[in-house]
Amino acid sequence: GGPAMRFFQSFLLALKNILTSKVRSVLTMLGIIIGVSGVMVIIGMGNGMENYMKDSFKSLGTDLLTVNILGTGTSKKVDVEDMYRLVTDNPAYLKDVSPSVRISGSVKIGSSTLDETTVGGVSEGYAAMKKYATDSGRFLQYADIRNRSNVCVVGSYITRMWFNGDAVGKNIKINGMTFTVVGTLKEESESEEGGTDDSVYIPYSTAARMSSTGMITSYSFQVVSEDNIALTKEIIGDALFAVYGTKDAYSIISMSEILDIMTTMLNVLVAVLAAIAAISLVVGGIGIMNIMLVSVSERTREIGIRKALGAKQRVIMQQFVIEAATLSALGGLVGIGFGYLLSALATFILQSALDPNLAVVPSLSSILTAFGISAAIGVLFGYLPAKKAARLNPIDALRYE
Repeated sequence: GGPAMRFFQSFLLALKNILTSKVRSVLTMLGIIIGVSGVMVIIGMGNGMENYMKDSFKSLGTDLLTVNILGTGTSKKVDVEDMYRLVTDNPAYLKDVSPSVRISGSVKIGSSTLDETTVGGVSEGYAAMKKYATDSGRFLQYADIRNRSNVCVVGSYITRMWFNGDAVGKNIKINGMTFTVVGTLKEESESEEGGTDDSVYIPYSTAARMSSTGMITSYSFQVVSEDNIALTKEIIGDALFAVYGTKDAYSIISMSEILDIMTTMLNVLVAVLAAIAAISLVVGGIGIMNIMLVSVSERTREIGIRKALGAKQRVIMQQFVIEAATLSALGGLVGIGFGYLLSALATFILQSALDPNLAVVPSLSSILTAFGISAAIGVLFGYLPAKKAARLNPIDALRYE
C-alpha cells in the first residue's frame, strides 16, 4: 500500500500496543492529561476574568474621561461654561460633558433614611452619556438645570424598594430639601443596595447650590473615539493648564486606560500560571520517553524479526514515533474532556460563591495549543527511543531473550 496506508497500519499497531498495557499507558498519559486540563482551565479563568472586567468597565463607560479639579487655592478657576465650550470647540474629539457633583448627606423617603444611596448632580445629557434608559417619566432637562429645580430621577432599586414600582410624582428629601421624582431609570446591573441602581440624580446647578463651596469640581467627558484617548486627554489637559499653570490642579482619568492596564496585568499573570501548568506537560513527555525506552527493550526480538524480514530503519522508527505521538495525543484528548468538566465545575463554584457574571471560558485557541503541544511532546520524546529501536542490529536482536 501507499504511505498513507502504511501510516494507518502503524497507527493501528500503535493503538494495539497501547491497549495491551492499559494501566501503564494511562499512568504514562497522566502527566499530559493534567497538563492539558490545567492549561485549559487557567487560560479559561483568565478569559473569564477579562470578559468580566470588560463588562464591569462597560457599565462605568470606557468612552468617558473623569476630570477632577483640585484647584490651586487662587481665585483662578474653570467654570461649567468653559467646559461646555471645550466640547463645542473640539467636536472631533469630544462628544459631550456633564458636571458631576457628589452630594453627601442624608436621603430620606418618608421617615426612612437610605444610607447607601448615592446622590449625584448631573446635566441633562448624563443619561445618554452613561447609556441609561428611562423607565417612566423623563430624565433631567435643560430647564431643570437653568431653574435649579428641586427635581430628581431615581434608579430602579429605589423605584422598586421604596415606591412599589411607581415613583414619578412622589417626594424624596435630600439634606432636608424636598425633591420631586420626575423620572425613573431602567435597571442597569443587579439592583442591589449601594449598587448602580441605588442612586438619585438631581440637576448639577441645584447640587452646586447645596454643596458647601458652591463649586463644581468634577466633570465626565464623553469622547468621540476610544482610539485617540491620549490626544483627547491632552486637549482637556492643555485647556486646564492654561488656566491653572500647574498639572497638580487637576487630574484626568480614563476608564479605558485603567482597563488596558488591568488587562495587561491579568494577561501576564495568566501566562505565568499557564507556564506552570505546562511544566506537567513536559513531565508527561519524559514519562512517555521512559515507557517507550522500556517498550523498545521489551520488543527487541520483534524489532529483530522485522529487520531480518527487510523492514527499513525509517519504518521502524516511524512505528515508535507514531506510538509515542498517539499516546500523548490520546492524553491530550482526555485532558481536554477533563478540562471542560473542570471549567464547568469552576464556573458553577465561582457563580454561586462570588458573582453570577463570572465564568471560566476555555478558548478554542488554548485547547488547540494545549493539544498541539501534547502531540508535539509525544513526537519529541518518542524520537530517542525510536532511534534506538531503528539502530538495533538484527542479529543481536534475534539472539536477545
